[in-house]
Amino acid sequence: MSTQTRAPIRILVADDEPEILAAYREIFTSVDEATSATQRRQLAARLFDGAATAPAPAVARFPPRASFEADYCSSAEAAVAAVQAALDAGSPYAIVFLDMRMPPGRDGIWAATEIRRLDPVAEIAVCTAYSDVDPGDIGGRVPPEDKLSYLQKPFHPHEVRQMVIALASKWRAERHITRLAYFDSLTGLPNREQVHNRLRSALLGMGEGRGSVGLLYIDLDNFKRINDTLGHGVGDEVLTVVAGRLRETLRLGTGVMPDPEPTDRPGDIGRLGGDEFMVVLPEIGASEDAGRVADRIIGALQVPMQLTRHTVVVTPSIGIAVAPTDGADAETLLRHADLAMYFAKRRWPGTFAYFDVSMNEGALQRYTLEEKLRGALERGELSLHYQPQIDMKSGEIAGMEALLRWTNEELGVVPPNDFIPIAESAGLIVPIGDWVLRSACAQARKWCDEGLDLKRIAVNVAAQQFAMQSFPLLVAEVLKETGLPPAMLELEITESMVMTDESRAGRVLSSLHALGVTVAIDDFGTGYSNFQRLRRLNIDRLKMDRSFVRELGGDSDDRAIAAAIIAMAKSLKVDVVAEGVESYPQLRFLQDHMCAEAQGFLLSRALPAGEARLLLERASTQFDGSRTQKIRRLVV
Repeated sequence: MSTQTRAPIRILVADDEPEILAAYREIFTSVDEATSATQRRQLAARLFDGAATAPAPAVARFPPRASFEADYCSSAEAAVAAVQAALDAGSPYAIVFLDMRMPPGRDGIWAATEIRRLDPVAEIAVCTAYSDVDPGDIGGRVPPEDKLSYLQKPFHPHEVRQMVIALASKWRAERHITRLAYFDSLTGLPNREQVHNRLRSALLGMGEGRGSVGLLYIDLDNFKRINDTLGHGVGDEVLTVVAGRLRETLRLGTGVMPDPEPTDRPGDIGRLGGDEFMVVLPEIGASEDAGRVADRIIGALQVPMQLTRHTVVVTPSIGIAVAPTDGADAETLLRHADLAMYFAKRRWPGTFAYFDVSMNEGALQRYTLEEKLRGALERGELSLHYQPQIDMKSGEIAGMEALLRWTNEELGVVPPNDFIPIAESAGLIVPIGDWVLRSACAQARKWCDEGLDLKRIAVNVAAQQFAMQSFPLLVAEVLKETGLPPAMLELEITESMVMTDESRAGRVLSSLHALGVTVAIDDFGTGYSNFQRLRRLNIDRLKMDRSFVRELGGDSDDRAIAAAIIAMAKSLKVDVVAEGVESYPQLRFLQDHMCAEAQGFLLSRALPAGEARLLLERASTQFDGSRTQKIRRLVV
């Protein structure tokens, strides 16, 4: 970049002599052709120790290639305060000139030491009229030595100006290298190392009685799905928008002080990597203040993003840790904020959670489960159980849902709700899901070959499986390998998997229907719940979530919701399967409202393959009774 287009060089001068400050002002003020020879001679006289009448050196007009923006002060204390203010404003000084001795206050070496602590990259020039000062000694006291210059008074205007230009060029180059080393190239935010440094600095300040330090650990919910379905280019757009919204949100202030001040000082916001961000809140008054900031961030990030080719909605899960209560060092505080984020995501995505000591126990359990889960497939610890889906008109078995189970020698039987989310977050769900699909299809084919009356086998599909471009090809391959008729396979997917990218979901569902398989929406009613959108996607079946079935036996709004779901599905010619049926009043309600199918503990728990085969045998036996009698006969 040409010097003509560069921003002015920011300079701070600290000297207790008014005449010297005036001389600096003339050096760093543009000089035009009208400047008189007398003015130039006076400038030279002040910087040399001669009189104004002494012969003036030839001072040519300074070419207008470099411009300067200089501030002046007369004490070491004022210089340190000015550097701090410039850093807070995001406009640091490139070069600081410090007089060696500024009585009656602190000297230039003290100021240099404090400034170096505040701004490690600033160029410092120590000026002195005393010949007994050892530059090597100064460099040793204010390291690094290569960022400390020494200027002996008296000096020439050209000498000062050229020193400034050379040091500014060095400063700019080092800042560029620093930006590459300490800032994220995609978002422009400080990277992991830089934000960690900011956290450590804030914790040191806390020790000086400046209040507590809050740490927010931010993770975007289901971000991997955006990368997998829309591509990494869209994912990068999302991350850039998130970074901008974080800057803007924190620029509004914490809402803690009567006159909110910006909190986005260098390093207060950082990208830790991937879709994880961190916010440092120095000097907060109480832990509730961090929660208010987290609330504001969640509100800002969940607003739909209008990207180049897509509209995307993301929500953040945020973990909060507050020092010194939750840890006094950066590593502990970060680990605890990460744990709190994980618990927020597990409890309810799009919310925040404060760290609690009990989370450590939960994290240990999670890590143990993840460690044991790796290799569980190879060790043969995974199995499938089968739960029947009962036709409410005929009382016969309409299908079997394959449900994953894990039994570990050390842990025993691990509930699916405990290990399936871990499999998803640890990247284990795709190979496990492939195994489930193959095993369920093979078992269904075996039952058919044995002459059992099985109409369909239902298999749950993980979001990461559905997002893979090759998923329809995998289904076709499994059907070919096992010999299972496509019409007997039903794939269960969730609403959110479809609605994340409707156009892609439509193409995948069309490919699956072309194979001859059917598709059911699982946990219907807990997500988008938009019938018209689902109609366009040609869904074969809806599985009404158990949360609506639970209260069907009593007086509740869920009765009206369940009845509406059944009625609307009927109008769209889509069957409804009610999940979680556990009582006869629930069953009677579903029968009265002509719900197509039901499954739950009242009808049968999920059974190992051997017991499921016996159930199918019993169901295949001729029985001339009412539908209720047939259903009662199947209850085990």
